[in-house]
Amino acid sequence: MDIELISKIVDYAIMGILGFMSFLTLFFWIERVLFFRKLDISKYSTKERLEIDITNNISILSSFGANAPYVGLLGTVLGIIVTFYTLGESGNLDVKSIMTSLALALKATAMGLAVAIPAIFFYNHLIRKVDVILAKWEILERRRGEAKKV
Repeated sequence: MDIELISKIVDYAIMGILGFMSFLTLFFWIERVLFFRKLDISKYSTKERLEIDITNNISILSSFGANAPYVGLLGTVLGIIVTFYTLGESGNLDVKSIMTSLALALKATAMGLAVAIPAIFFYNHLIRKVDVILAKWEILERRRGEAKKV
């Protein structure tokens, strides 16, 4: 198989996976933000049911934030392997081609970080909202309990 073809497959596969992860990260964050805006905590009779609903899909953001750098690193490692293989096959030690190939390989790591950083930011943002919603629910429950006593 042609090494150029392998290089393109690796490049497009890794970038495609990271692009898809980026899209899903943004999608799930927006979905949760919109869900939180229309949420009526007074309709929940148990804290557990509320917690299940408000934490739905949040772990995906954490998973993408934790794993996107590794996907990017995999792309970089594969790109470096292709670069060294090409150098070994051709015997050409042209510094310009080596540096260009290595720079292109490193773009996968940069893309992985570009996916991970917002994913962790979005995850932390939503976890804070979850904490606030649960605290508000507990306040509401205390008030309901006090109203029943009176």
